[in-house]
Order: sequence, then C-alpha cells, then structure tokens
Amino acid sequence: MLESIEVLCHASIKFTKEKTIYFDPFKIAKEYHDADIIFVTHSHYDHFSEKDILKVKRQNTKIVITQDLYERTKKLGFQEKNIIKVIPNETYQIDSILVKTIPAYNTNKQFHPKENNWVGYLIKFDDVIYYVAGDTDLTEENKKIKCDVAFVPIGGTYTMTQEEAVKLVNRIKPKIAIPIHYGEIVGTKQDAKKFKEMLNSEIECKILIK
Repeated sequence: MLESIEVLCHASIKFTKEKTIYFDPFKIAKEYHDADIIFVTHSHYDHFSEKDILKVKRQNTKIVITQDLYERTKKLGFQEKNIIKVIPNETYQIDSILVKTIPAYNTNKQFHPKENNWVGYLIKFDDVIYYVAGDTDLTEENKKIKCDVAFVPIGGTYTMTQEEAVKLVNRIKPKIAIPIHYGEIVGTKQDAKKFKEMLNSEIECKILIK
C-alpha cells in the first residue's frame, strides 16, 4: 500500500504511481517538474509554497486548490482548465482518481477556522483509500472516515497533538497510519515514536519522515 509513496518532509507527500502526485509540496530539494497533479490543503506557507510548487509543476500539471487560492494560483502559470477549485464535503473525478474533500479545521484554536473551507483529501488508487488529513483537529467529520491508509498531523500547536491523532486513528481503524506535520515547524521525531507506541496493536504505523 505504501509502494512509491514518500513523506518528503513536514506535510509534503509524493505518490509515484500511474501518475506523479504531490500533496502540499514544501522544501522540495531540486527542480523536478514531474507533477501530474498537485493537491493543496490550504493557504499557509508550509502547504501552499509557490516556489516549491514551481519546482514540481510542468506544462500540463493540474492543481487542486481551495477557493481562496484561485488568484494566487493563476499567477503561477497554470492553465485555467488545469486549476480545480474544491470545497469540503464534495466528490470529484480528477482524471482516473476519485477524490473526496474532508473538512480540515481547528476545534479549540483559531489557526484553521472552519469557515475558511480548507480541506483534507480522501483519494482512491488501485482499490486502496488514502486519507491525507491536512491541518486539522479531531472533528466530527474525520471521525467518520473509512480508509486503508491515514496520513495524520501530530505536531500540536496548529493541529492535533500525537495523543489526539491517536484517538482519531484508533477510532477510524486504518490498516496503516503515517504521522506527518512534525520535525520542521512544530513537533519532534519523539512525538512520532509516542504516536506509534500508543496506537492499537492491530494498526500498523509507518514513520516515513527521515
């Protein structure tokens, strides 16, 4: 299920499958220009990083964005037809990929207000469902997620802590859980280790941030 999947750093994820897909590209090492699709969860600089998007963008790259990012995205040279605006709680067909948008927001802090309509993504490849949570707390919406692989933030301050992320993952019971959103701005490798130790034994944890 994790073949050809990397967590590059922080919340930046790369899928190299039948298509090359990035989620929130950030601190990209060099000019790759290999993205078929870029998914962006929200507008904060560590998720919508113009310079890193330009390192992976090629001529026909599609970019999936929240509505507030439309004008900024146009300035990056994407073709109008390749800019896909999304809102929470909707389903989209993007090429061969089925995508559902999950609300991503804070419940006990104000960094990610629900009214901003920021998102996480539920996507399906080869009959495997992946959940990329975005910057979120434990919410009524994500408690209902059904997925095989869950990428969840654990760094605290702006998102769930590792304890809160454990509550979510133990509730939704994916086959594999992958901690993200730590090690750069907030959160530590120790948080990831604690997350792994606290998960129910039937859930496999993979720590992909080197």
